[in-house]
Amino acid sequence: MTVYFIGAGPGAADLITLRGQTVISQSPVCIYAGALVPEEILGHCPKDCQIVNSANLALEEILEHMTRAHKGGKDVARLHSGDTSLYSAIGEQIAALKTQGIPYRIIPGVPAFCAAAAALGVELTLPGVSQSIVLTRSSQNSSAMPDGETLENFAKTGSTLVLHLSAKMIASVCQRTIPFYGEDCPAAIIYRASWPDEQVITAPLNKLAEKAGDTTIRKTATIIIGPVLSGAMPQTSSLYSPKRAHQRRMEEE
Repeated sequence: MTVYFIGAGPGAADLITLRGQTVISQSPVCIYAGALVPEEILGHCPKDCQIVNSANLALEEILEHMTRAHKGGKDVARLHSGDTSLYSAIGEQIAALKTQGIPYRIIPGVPAFCAAAAALGVELTLPGVSQSIVLTRSSQNSSAMPDGETLENFAKTGSTLVLHLSAKMIASVCQRTIPFYGEDCPAAIIYRASWPDEQVITAPLNKLAEKAGDTTIRKTATIIIGPVLSGAMPQTSSLYSPKRAHQRRMEEE
């Protein structure tokens, strides 16, 4: 028996990985984050599968389902949105499983920020513009941010800045990052990337909060800030340069 933590992708049902889909189809128990995982993905569950919506369950209640499945020798497909490595809260579940000696495995998924970049039609690491991406969130009523992990510190790097779980704080996010990126820096907020009701809002950094305020976007959104959103490329990548190809051939020979 194994508990499989599966990244179910950003929203579109066909963006789950083949491995994730296969494990779901073979698991007698499926626990899914109902507010974030589309019900279409549950169509991969076996006909007699026990399906549990964890949206209103406390950690202890989720673990009870896993423990019960363990005692019955039944694999569990535990579905989280996006990729399990980002803000999924699987750490506390794994810690509890370890204390009980319950085996687990992790199956990665497509992160929401990747779907957001696809919705914008951009690359987030342009040569000569930005070669780094900072994935973070703003501090609110959830877990406190560690010392030093402030928007200001991250913004100082000039890297492409990606914020999750921050839609309600967008005015503060813009205000705090403008001193480092400038008022005219391209910015965007992408609501429910890859879902049928996806919304994409782009604006200069000093106008983004105002523009987003005219919508119903309050959660399930990704904020991206950085000059890469302009699409301007001061230089091209060396990946496909003739010189690099020649050097590679010489090395292979």
